[in-house]
Amino acid sequence: MTLASVLGQPRAIDSLQAALRAGAVHHAYLFAGPEGGGKERAAVGLAQALTCPEQPDVGCGTCASCVRVARGLHPDVTWVMPDDERVSRGLAGRSDFTGTPSRDLRVEQIRGLQERLALRGLESRRKVAILVSAQAMNVQAQNAFLKTLEEPPSETTLVLVASAMDKLLPTIRSRCSKLHFGPLPVELVAERVRTERKLDADTAQLAAIMSGGSLGRALALDVAALARRKDVVSAFESLRGEDAVGLLRFADEHGGSREDAEATLELLVLWTRDVALAKVGQEALLANRDLRTLAVEVASRHSEMSLHRRHALFEGARAAVARNGAPRLQLERMLIDLFTEASR
Repeated sequence: MTLASVLGQPRAIDSLQAALRAGAVHHAYLFAGPEGGGKERAAVGLAQALTCPEQPDVGCGTCASCVRVARGLHPDVTWVMPDDERVSRGLAGRSDFTGTPSRDLRVEQIRGLQERLALRGLESRRKVAILVSAQAMNVQAQNAFLKTLEEPPSETTLVLVASAMDKLLPTIRSRCSKLHFGPLPVELVAERVRTERKLDADTAQLAAIMSGGSLGRALALDVAALARRKDVVSAFESLRGEDAVGLLRFADEHGGSREDAEATLELLVLWTRDVALAKVGQEALLANRDLRTLAVEVASRHSEMSLHRRHALFEGARAAVARNGAPRLQLERMLIDLFTEASR
């Protein structure tokens, strides 16, 4: 897991490798971009290059030091992430916390990081801190972190990994060297999914498209869920505003958990894109190519303005669910708003 192993992000990786070769590594980096684009892998590769005794400023990826960095066990590489992220990665259990694990990066965690960075390195001349989901820092944590950015400890590199850069204070963004990681090319993701999961080309292509350019999400996609998308889309398109029971049933079936609601809303966002493409005669670009006939039929019943409103409501509901909104309630509100507007 060296920098050279990060795929599909040549501009960001070339910049980091040039800084390492020139001995001009910045004290703080902000790796920004959508989930699954290689930001965290790049952070690991940078940490390896800065601590590797075998190939300094490159990182061999195979020595004991590099292996411990990749496993999160190197004493001079500190990882900071929200508690719920630790639980999802199996680094902690829910029983380790009182109440629900926080989705925020808390000020106590930042202060703990500051105390650790004040100590001398145990094995390497340089210390590295990787803040996963840095956008999850609450206001108090961000204000505390500013002190570290303004007065960075010597021989220390900070790496903020963020999927929503705009949630960070402007003062934090301005003090970091920013590297942007875009979605991975669909062809690259599809090929990796096809070879690693032994899927046929069409299924791998669909997984790549539905993952939004995230290799991790594409590899983790449930193939059975890909097959069920037809049922979800068909059920949604059969809904009618006058059938309140049907609307509530759809919200109940697909809003049982945050994960279910997010998956349904992501599918509906992609489906709306397909319908919009069918509206302008671009059926060859559909993600759900096997639903072409339905996409064309739905497109004939909707104006461009109507499809734009659909998209806005889906994205709004998805954002509300991500902010801990009750999944079923958010789906209910979205459907009521959608069909109320359609009936006017």
